[in-house]
Amino acid sequence: QVQLVESGGGLVQPGRSLRLSCAASGSISSFDAMGWYRGTQLELVAAISDGGIIKYGGHVEGRSSIVRDSAKNTMYLFMDNLKPEDTATYYCAVATFSNYAFIPRYWGQGTRVTVSS
Repeated sequence: QVQLVESGGGLVQPGRSLRLSCAASGSISSFDAMGWYRGTQLELVAAISDGGIIKYGGHVEGRSSIVRDSAKNTMYLFMDNLKPEDTATYYCAVATFSNYAFIPRYWGQGTRVTVSS
């Protein structure tokens, strides 16, 4: 079993920065990929493989950074210059990585990010 708990969401003004955290526990392997997805369509925000290969979603590329701290079993998402379009529930996921594709397998409950003045 894998448990993923997101935190760091909330109300953020446009142009501000935000850090989201995902604490993982349970049967998670260091060989698993992890990623952040958002919205009802589960749009890719950022994902990172066990080998450090990173893919960003087109809407956040250049404004986001994903970091994985294996020692703390925690993954972070740093977002800069937040826009109202970034408003969504952000979900942490454990994923498989194959043929340069990330496939989510386990999901957290999500953390809500609202970008508004």
